[in-house]
Amino acid sequence: MEFKRYNTFEELVNYKQDWNALLSQSASHVPFLTYEYLKTWWETRGGGEWPQDSQLVLVAAFQEDHLVGIAPLFHSNNILDKPALMFVGAIEVSDFLDFIVTPEDLPAFTRGLIDFLLNEDIPHWELLDLYNLLAESPTLSVLKSEAEKRGWEHQEIHLQPSPYIPLPGNFEAYLAQIDKKQRHEIRRKLRNVDQSLAEPGLYFTEDEENLEADVQAFIDMMAQDPNKRDFLSDAMCQHIHNTARIAFKQGWLQLAFFTLDGEKAAANLSFNFNDRLWLYNSGWEWEYRDYSPGWVLLAYLVEWAAENSIQEFDFMRGDEPYKYKFGGIDRHVYRVTLTP
Repeated sequence: MEFKRYNTFEELVNYKQDWNALLSQSASHVPFLTYEYLKTWWETRGGGEWPQDSQLVLVAAFQEDHLVGIAPLFHSNNILDKPALMFVGAIEVSDFLDFIVTPEDLPAFTRGLIDFLLNEDIPHWELLDLYNLLAESPTLSVLKSEAEKRGWEHQEIHLQPSPYIPLPGNFEAYLAQIDKKQRHEIRRKLRNVDQSLAEPGLYFTEDEENLEADVQAFIDMMAQDPNKRDFLSDAMCQHIHNTARIAFKQGWLQLAFFTLDGEKAAANLSFNFNDRLWLYNSGWEWEYRDYSPGWVLLAYLVEWAAENSIQEFDFMRGDEPYKYKFGGIDRHVYRVTLTP
């Protein structure tokens, strides 16, 4: 493999289709590793999570001019203030990250990548600090093996569970597979809405002319949650707008609203990607809290997903109780550090 370093995403724009095609063959085929998403994340450094003077270290591997591996990295001081190479996308707003390479090429790619990083003229780094690797990714074992061969310090740290729902094909079959108490609770909340005087509805953002206003309505709902208000800095709001825009352009944005008499009562921003629905974030209007709008919208979306050939409903990182009440099954996310 021949390794090359790139300092901007623009330098790789001619490989954009090859990048995403390779991603589709990788172990972690997730929306957060598409060329478009990572380029957009970098524009705001993850909504202001990292300083603007962080430096891109995009490394691509080729065989006979064919793209066979990508390490989307950047250089900055990590949370312990140590100079590190980290995944573009780390930490907070990109739930799953990884190298972009086929499982078959992963060992050779990882070995060659580390040799390249040790010899290439890049900013001084003391460790590889790789967040948000899924437990099922073969990258975990390959990194451990590579560290052992080199005599490097290796740490594998559990970060969070990441619940998901396997969908059986229709809503009634889904309800039958979850806990009886929770099944009755979902049905009760849906029944309460159906019996109310307000007319319930489900609205998807499908017209580009409505996109900016709908995303802002979604952000305004998020801001009504005290736990999310401080998170929504100007840079983070820009990241959300930018991400929604590129996801819409790529055809995998699902911005959904539960409405009452035509008024938006709750919102979920998700990605319809690789036959899965990835729930990115949510919000609701507190004036409609008596209708349980967040629960009702979630039930609507699970029903929509089950009836539209979606294989999994992914709640992504975090162990919030509602995820398990809807039948969430844990997978887990890890951080790996390698220190020479």
